Amino acid sequence: MKMLTTGPNYIHEFPTVREFAEEFTLGPDDLVVTIDFVKSKFLEPVLNGANVLTVDKYGSQEPTDEMIDAIIQDAGKFDYKRIIAIGGGAVMDMSKVVAVAGGDSIDDVIDNLPSYKRTVGLVLVPTTCGTGSEVTEIAAINRTRLGSKAGIASPEMFADDAVLIPELLYGLPDHVFATSSMDALVHSVESTLSPNATPYTKLFGYEAMKMIISGYKQIAEAGPAGSEERRAKRNELMSDFLIASDYAGLSFETGGCAAVHALSYQLGGKYHVPHGESNYAMFTGVLRNYMEIKSDGEIAKVNQFIADILGCDVSVVYDELEKLINQLLPKKALHEYGVTREDLPEFTERVMTTQHRLMKNNFVPLDYDRVLKIFTELY
Repeated sequence: MKMLTTGPNYIHEFPTVREFAEEFTLGPDDLVVTIDFVKSKFLEPVLNGANVLTVDKYGSQEPTDEMIDAIIQDAGKFDYKRIIAIGGGAVMDMSKVVAVAGGDSIDDVIDNLPSYKRTVGLVLVPTTCGTGSEVTEIAAINRTRLGSKAGIASPEMFADDAVLIPELLYGLPDHVFATSSMDALVHSVESTLSPNATPYTKLFGYEAMKMIISGYKQIAEAGPAGSEERRAKRNELMSDFLIASDYAGLSFETGGCAAVHALSYQLGGKYHVPHGESNYAMFTGVLRNYMEIKSDGEIAKVNQFIADILGCDVSVVYDELEKLINQLLPKKALHEYGVTREDLPEFTERVMTTQHRLMKNNFVPLDYDRVLKIFTELY
């Protein structure tokens, strides 16, 4: 049996950035990789001489090979013994590669990854509650020179320390919070349904589902969208959402993501829809099609588990789940993003030819016709 893959050496939680900086003794031997906003709002008073590299100038989209090569080159201008990445999934993924690369190009790293040994420390601090990148060995890279997206993985990309700081997330815009946490929910469901799931990963997957969906209920019940009451409840629960994201990351580190992610990459890639939002666009559409093929086994357990949280009959679990999520992140049909009917077979072909890494983790196999059917139903 495949067991739970290892993760970071330690997972810490600090209420504030200052407490983290003091405990980790930030200083001249550190290279802090972050974004301008986080640097100015949280870090400047506590850097204590640490070097800082802000990634805003390289682009704001998901990491590309060209962005990472530029960051590797600029990181080489500093003398450091530890990289501390403070940001979303893109910042953490790029920092993993920089830590391992030792100055080499991203293409060299990808082509020879098993031979690379990290020689600097690595601390990962998320500023969103969705990717779980701080507890995985995975980095997602858009290889623009090859026209494909790659997920690379190596034990050398596990952090020495993952650090959760709720203070960093209190000011998240509502939409960013919703798309981020939605990504974690999809991670938990897909990895639990995966044929690679184990009893150990399912512990994390189911607990993440419970924490996220229960949290959504509390936020929705606290007040209308945009209200101070809702924002206060969200921030009160932020530690739970950060932990749930970690749980989901620990689950998909072994179980893997599947068709929801594979299909969502097409929407995000061509129409630049935020990752969590593109996941939600595909989420229940994929699950409903799984159910048409096989309605027993783990998916029946997942459906009943979610229905119990929602307090609804299992026969309407996907409808009720969407009703709840729509209060935080309204679902859109694909055509509302600009997708055309001509895109659908192109998207399908791309899923079937470039996303085998994800599609092999599906609850049941999906062929070309089934993937096209899902896209068409969601159109």
